[in-house]
Amino acid sequence: MIIREQSEQNELRSLSGFSAKSITASRVSPETRCDYRTEFQRDRDRIIHSKAFRRLKHKTQVYIAPGDHYRMRMTHSLEVSQIARTIARALLLNEDLVEAIALGHDVGHTPFGHVGEHVLREIAGTFNHNEQSLRVVDTMERGGKGLNLTFEVRDGILNHTGNSTPKTLEGQVVKISDRIAYLCHDFDDSVRAEMLQCGDLPLLVTEILGTAPSKMITVMVSDIINNSIGKADIIQSSQVRQAMDDFRAFMFANVYDSPRLEADRRKARYVIKNLYQYFFEKPELLPEEYVERVQLFGLERTLIDYIAGLTDMYAISLFEQLLVPAKYPDYI
Repeated sequence: MIIREQSEQNELRSLSGFSAKSITASRVSPETRCDYRTEFQRDRDRIIHSKAFRRLKHKTQVYIAPGDHYRMRMTHSLEVSQIARTIARALLLNEDLVEAIALGHDVGHTPFGHVGEHVLREIAGTFNHNEQSLRVVDTMERGGKGLNLTFEVRDGILNHTGNSTPKTLEGQVVKISDRIAYLCHDFDDSVRAEMLQCGDLPLLVTEILGTAPSKMITVMVSDIINNSIGKADIIQSSQVRQAMDDFRAFMFANVYDSPRLEADRRKARYVIKNLYQYFFEKPELLPEEYVERVQLFGLERTLIDYIAGLTDMYAISLFEQLLVPAKYPDYI
């Protein structure tokens, strides 16, 4: 028996009956299976080695062009993976599937966080980062060939946010782990940025979850595990769920939509809108691979794909290069 088959048999023996099994995983385009890695392990590796994943280290989470210790999208994705894997291991779910979904869930995110997402939605009429993440892994990576991920990973990426529910428990674990991670870690970053203090939190949040991000995570993760063991669903207690909802409403009011960040949000919108207009008028100046895609997807779709893939710093640099007058030295 080859190593991959041993891993598949170990899953059948040790994982919950509610878990997804790699032996039954399938892809849009069938492939010969690896001798050493399961299908979900291969998906994880493909995502880690993708260009889109590497770009996440330069895409902001909340603060535009932040300092060294603030979260970026890659940091966030790793933190989601860690939280989700802790839950998955305790519930005897498939950690490899959880990890692949977690690492890939934000690869379609725009520069400048959700500001970029909102601007591209205004331009295109519809744009959601989860749908763009699926588009990235399906059609944009590997020179347009895509990563050919399993249906289970693709479903988890697409449904990690919004009203839809992932088909696997592993996908559901990533969905709630994403919320746990961004609430706790964005709060941590906001305290560091001196936008918030621990005493600002709503009373129910401090009473149920505490004020230290590490304790908050422990409370929410423990609650999920204790309420979901042996069940065909991922469940929270009503008390913790309400505290989490209050926490989220607080963060939107005081951080994500805060007037204190509006100046940077306005600048980010200006950069994205003007880059889009520039290349709309001069599409021949797009990188060669995107010029070729205009014939396949049309100019508007291609421009959305290109701008969504930019990192924060590259978008700013490109804006300065194309739309800001050159700086010349003073001559005596």
